[in-house]
Amino acid sequence: MTDFFLMIKLVPAAGLILAGILGLLVGSFLNVVIYRLPKMLEREWRGQCVEFLGADNIIADSSQPERTTPFNLITPNSTCPNCGHKIKPWENFPVVSYLYLRSKCSACKNHISLRYPIIETVTSILSVVAIYTFGPTTTGLACLVFTWCLIALTMIDVDTQLLPDNITLPLLWLGLIANYFGLFTSLDSALWGAIAGYISLWSIYWLFKLLTKKEGMGYGDFKLLGALGAWLGWQMLLQIILLSSLVGAVIGISMIVIRGRDRNIPIPFGPYLAIAGWIALMWGHDINHAYLMYAIPIK
Repeated sequence: MTDFFLMIKLVPAAGLILAGILGLLVGSFLNVVIYRLPKMLEREWRGQCVEFLGADNIIADSSQPERTTPFNLITPNSTCPNCGHKIKPWENFPVVSYLYLRSKCSACKNHISLRYPIIETVTSILSVVAIYTFGPTTTGLACLVFTWCLIALTMIDVDTQLLPDNITLPLLWLGLIANYFGLFTSLDSALWGAIAGYISLWSIYWLFKLLTKKEGMGYGDFKLLGALGAWLGWQMLLQIILLSSLVGAVIGISMIVIRGRDRNIPIPFGPYLAIAGWIALMWGHDINHAYLMYAIPIK
């Protein structure tokens, strides 16, 4: 493995190209995760309800798939949502197949959402940035996993306003494991970052609820900030919160002005935390240094 990293370091361009290709492939898989994971959780919750309440107390819903039908990240094969056409392997190459098919299903000619190649492209670009920043090292590989998890969480939260424990909790533990080896910060900083990240938003949630009798955010946001604290350490939490507020303000205002989004429609906070956390991991120390230089100029 060390020889492999050394070889890639000797040819930086090769490492970036490899990261880009890997990002495209992972982006294609993330499209599956983003679509299927919420449905898998819904099926699981329905099954638990049936088990707890008893089948006789559950109203049959013919529109729901049978509970015995396998449905996970591997099975069944991907199909066209309009006609059910099974996607062939050559129709599933990231971005390339979308362009080759001219954004249409090969069977029914129904339009394929532009969202799929966008997620694949964004995943590829962010993967290249991660490897360019940290190099083809163990730290760089850890950053790739961090990046991919945040992309999945962002899109799932946008679609469903859920941040699944299936991703946030492993992300938290991976942050602690990574920093056991000191990849991004010390283990002490990571541990207290996880604790402080969770408790800070948990406290804001309950204060807001006591004052307004409304819920301002979900429990998934607490866990996500805890996970970010585990990766970056407690020192970066304030920057993440400030950056997420800035990102949220920019995106929220843009959506209202450009798309005419209703101000009363709730906007999930998870994507802003994810974006801010990724920026902080990439350039957080540079941002802090630039701020301190500006706020406390050297005479």
